[in-house]
Amino acid sequence: MKCEANDLNQYRCELPEVNFTHPLIQEKSIELFDGALTELEKIEHAFTFVRDDIAHSWDIKSERVTCEASEVLLHKEGICYAKSNLLAALLRSQGIPTGFCYQCLILFNTPADGYCIHALNAVYVKSINRWIRLDARGNKEGIDAQFEIEEEKLAFCVNVALDEKDYPMIYSKPHPKTLAVLREHTNALDMYRRHLPESL
Repeated sequence: MKCEANDLNQYRCELPEVNFTHPLIQEKSIELFDGALTELEKIEHAFTFVRDDIAHSWDIKSERVTCEASEVLLHKEGICYAKSNLLAALLRSQGIPTGFCYQCLILFNTPADGYCIHALNAVYVKSINRWIRLDARGNKEGIDAQFEIEEEKLAFCVNVALDEKDYPMIYSKPHPKTLAVLREHTNALDMYRRHLPESL
């Protein structure tokens, strides 16, 4: 992995989509992050909350499109692009550097179905002096993403033989292509089936 920005503060900034000063985010942060928690515990609490308590739109067959972290939290749903915005907001509210990472994956079952960009997060863990990747997409049958420090356990393992790939960059902001698709569509199911970007 490599960082888009050299300054860790770029990974702590508030953004329109990572709006951690919003009252809803602040309220959830107080609930999630007890003052006695360690850095690692805060990261795990935030990750587990977004993974388990925020539904993936496709999994629940919801047409609602969410984008901003506060909107994702309010409605408790979103696709991976939106869920990564919320996880970043919660962690940045605690001053924990959090970025955005991407994979190119087969959209459904075979290459004939096409490809899509999948979003996850990278978090800088000060206590171990390195970045770790976390995928809060949401678990279901066949998907078992976990909070791991030593050996990452993401929602998806790329299959290079099928032209899937991990993008190595840790971005300080959500990629413009992911934001554009959320802004341009009002039906999450149609967006997911037909309009997700295929590459960065």
